[in-house]
Formats: sequence, structure tokens, C-alpha cells
Amino acid sequence: MFTHLTVGANDIEASRKFYDAALGALGIPEGTLDTHGRYWWRTPRGAFAITRPLNGEPACHANGGTIGFHARDAAAVKAFHEAGLAAGGTAIEDPPGPRTGPFGTLELAYLRDPSGNKICAMHRVG
Repeated sequence: MFTHLTVGANDIEASRKFYDAALGALGIPEGTLDTHGRYWWRTPRGAFAITRPLNGEPACHANGGTIGFHARDAAAVKAFHEAGLAAGGTAIEDPPGPRTGPFGTLELAYLRDPSGNKICAMHRVG
């Protein structure tokens, strides 16, 4: 459905380090810098980017917003969480693990990146 997602970052290099680690744990190659100072992580399905806000204001996170990344299995969900924590992320919500609800059982892990953006890794169990 989406071609790309972009979030603001106040410290672009701290955020790059965080996303290289967290997304790398999901098998996504390191981000690449474009001519506008944005980092992009690309897959055959789409792209994710971090940027300093173009209006010069500080980056802020969306209250109530979450960006979810696909994980191939439960081990990748856990690796995403551990790598993100080690690279400056903050653990939020419940610890990584299964949650059962109206969409079946999902393996989930939630983090905040260095600029406060809420992200998660998700694997659909069944």
C-alpha cells in the first residue's frame, strides 16, 4: 500500500545508527545518504527514511502513531528489539513477545527511536 515512510530526526547520525542496527536485525541493508542529507533504507517492497525537518523546526513524533516493520519470524522480532536498545532506542509497552487479539497471534516488539518515533517489529504467527 505504501511506497515510503519518512520520519523526522533531530540527531541524524544517532538515528542512522539506531535504524542500521534495528532494521539490520530484520535483514534490511544499511541506510544510504542522499544529496539532501536524508538516510534511506530500501527493500523491494518500499522505503523508509529519516530526515531533519525541512522547515528547520525540531523533529517530533506523532502522538498515537506507530510504524511497523515486517519480521520474518519471532527470533527477528527479538533481535530487532535487542539491536535497537543497544543502539540508543528505548523500550516501550510490553516486553517483546506474542499477543493474541482480533487479528490472531502476533509476535511484537516496540521501541522509541532517538527522536521519540514509535516503531515496532511484527511477525504474524497464525
